Amino acid sequence: MKFTTPAGTNPIDQLKVVGKPHDRIDGKFKTTGTAPYAYERHDAVANPAYGFVVGSAIAKGRINAIDLSAARAAPGVLAIVTADNAGSLVPKLGKGKMNTAKLLGGPEIEHYHQAIAVVVAETFEQARAAASLVQVDYARTQGRFDLAAELKRAPLKGNSSGEGSSAPPVDRVGDFDKAFAAAPVTLDAHYTTPDQSHAMMEPHASIARWDGDKLTLWTSNQMIAWGKGDVALTLGLPKDNVRLISPYIGGGFGGKLFVRTDAIMAALGAKAAGRPVKVALQRPLMFNNTTHRPATEQRIRLGATRDGKLTAIAHESGSGDLPGGGPETAVSQTKLLYAGANRLTAMRLAVLDLPEGNAMRAPGEAPGLMALEIAMDEMAEKLGMDPVAFRIANDTQVDPEKPTRKFSQRQLVECLQQGADRFGWSKRNAKPGQVRDGQWLIGMGVASGFRNNLLMKSAARVGLDAKGVITVATDMTDIGTGTYTIIAQTAAEMMGVDMDKVVVLLGDSSFPASAGSGGQWGANNSTAGVYAACVKLREAVAQKLGFNSAEVEFADGKVKSGNRSVSLAEAAGSAGLSAEDQIEYGDLDKQFQQSTFAGHFVEVAVNAYTGETRIRRMLAVCAAGRILNPKSARSQVIGAMTMGAGGALMEELAVDKRFGFFVNHDLASYEVPVHADIPHQEVIFLDETDPLSSPMKAKGVGELGLCGVAAAIANAIYNATGVRVRDYPITLDKHLAKLPQLV
Repeated sequence: MKFTTPAGTNPIDQLKVVGKPHDRIDGKFKTTGTAPYAYERHDAVANPAYGFVVGSAIAKGRINAIDLSAARAAPGVLAIVTADNAGSLVPKLGKGKMNTAKLLGGPEIEHYHQAIAVVVAETFEQARAAASLVQVDYARTQGRFDLAAELKRAPLKGNSSGEGSSAPPVDRVGDFDKAFAAAPVTLDAHYTTPDQSHAMMEPHASIARWDGDKLTLWTSNQMIAWGKGDVALTLGLPKDNVRLISPYIGGGFGGKLFVRTDAIMAALGAKAAGRPVKVALQRPLMFNNTTHRPATEQRIRLGATRDGKLTAIAHESGSGDLPGGGPETAVSQTKLLYAGANRLTAMRLAVLDLPEGNAMRAPGEAPGLMALEIAMDEMAEKLGMDPVAFRIANDTQVDPEKPTRKFSQRQLVECLQQGADRFGWSKRNAKPGQVRDGQWLIGMGVASGFRNNLLMKSAARVGLDAKGVITVATDMTDIGTGTYTIIAQTAAEMMGVDMDKVVVLLGDSSFPASAGSGGQWGANNSTAGVYAACVKLREAVAQKLGFNSAEVEFADGKVKSGNRSVSLAEAAGSAGLSAEDQIEYGDLDKQFQQSTFAGHFVEVAVNAYTGETRIRRMLAVCAAGRILNPKSARSQVIGAMTMGAGGALMEELAVDKRFGFFVNHDLASYEVPVHADIPHQEVIFLDETDPLSSPMKAKGVGELGLCGVAAAIANAIYNATGVRVRDYPITLDKHLAKLPQLV
């Protein structure tokens, strides 16, 4: 199905099932421990061996020699794979398109904890013990680990919108320099965000089994089609010889978008040992071996008239990555969020020898809004304007860089207005440091949320059997987002059956290729693919019964036309019916800017004696197209808000600038919020559909819920204390000495 014109009325608009807060159909499996995660596929693989990955002890240099004699002689060891012998196990050992560094290092070392060996043994404990006996002689060389130092000589990098690779190094609209110089009110400020880790619960884990020259990987991976292609490319295999299976994923946040070391080392280990092998990366390797959100240094300049209209906007950001990597596109939202005739965005990319930087929930917008939305508050204060009113005054209904291009839907003003009313914003004291509750300083903060809506083709296969059961198969994944449920809701709505008559099969590369889970594109695109397949199945049912497909009604497990009514079970017959299709998009997303918006509101209390910050309450008002399941969507947003609290107050990978690694590489020392840290959270979804997005008229919310949260917390802290902190995370040491004294 080609989606080239705005969606009209269709069966989804009945909203008998779609749009309802159904419980997650996978919930019972997860709460009873019966959901089959990658490392636990005892049902599929009997008696697997265990692989333990050895990570490099240096960040930059070369391996002179590896002594494996003691490790090979250890009890239970079956095989050891290094770069020296890996090439003999597979047709060709290479690198995937989506990996910046090799997943098996040696003799050259590209970053700390780069995998240099996998030890395979009968038990996990034996593999771990033997791995500790691997002796490596390194030749360490000087690396580049200091972002601030490297940015001083880093070149400008194009692609500041995150689209394409041919964008100019500096994007200009109008004459920023002239407009900024002429503006009566200006702001010029610098902000920093740190390296951050995904820190998901489930480790990167895989089980590999070879059947001749065919490889099956049970793995934790968000993008099955991408993963299959990169496994094939890395191991020199035909794509048809690779199968990835990933029906359940215990969190990813972008860290599992691409194939990682666990999958490749499990495959190589299984080939060497001649039996299935399971590998789970130990937690330190999850931090240093895989990917992370890169740190940024940002400069924002704003110029405005005295009545609060922005006339000049510049956002420049610098980040770092391994050679061949890309920038953190922290300026992308600034190109679209606020009006202003004269604009400049630019990025610098430093070459660093730290572990790979890559996608983490809302890459670009999350760290970009952490800076931009503080700057907007600072400018509002200079103007003597309310921060909500200032944002509303600079709303735009068109792409500010391409004024002839309208937004498909844009309700940012409504998000801010409704949020302000619901949160009691009118009670906020505009003068910082004035509201107190005993020893606590109280403040409120606001920030706009923004995340683009991305369209990707997505396919599904839908079957109808003799019992009237609908089975949906697609390689789409569920990373804890509720994909199983919204796909079931889509099929139930389209085919006129109850949810208990739908079976959903996900996460298998033998199924039709979907959009996958990432970038906030999963829900809208994957359900649109199921919609397309259901349209074709409806046509097949109608044709078999001799009905006019344009006039049939699917409801109550039956198909009706005129005075005829036939059950779906009868229509299917003993052989059943099946249909497969995919959603493909025309250029509606080029004609119209498709984005999602939010208003984030936070109240904090800061202890005047200790500087401790406590979040008291949080509110997100979101405009994100049709909400397919309000219950699971709310869960997505409150999870994102929690992640925003971590980003604002505690999350930071500490870089050892001498030896080039993240020091706090475990869950004990890399702090993330826990239940006790998070207070009441409220989420409101505006009543909105976007016919330009897809037949579902939906968008995404999983990343929107994060975008802007950290800045709202930062702004609330300023309102409480009068101390402006521009360097995340906002730990108590950064404002303790400046706090107002209690009388």
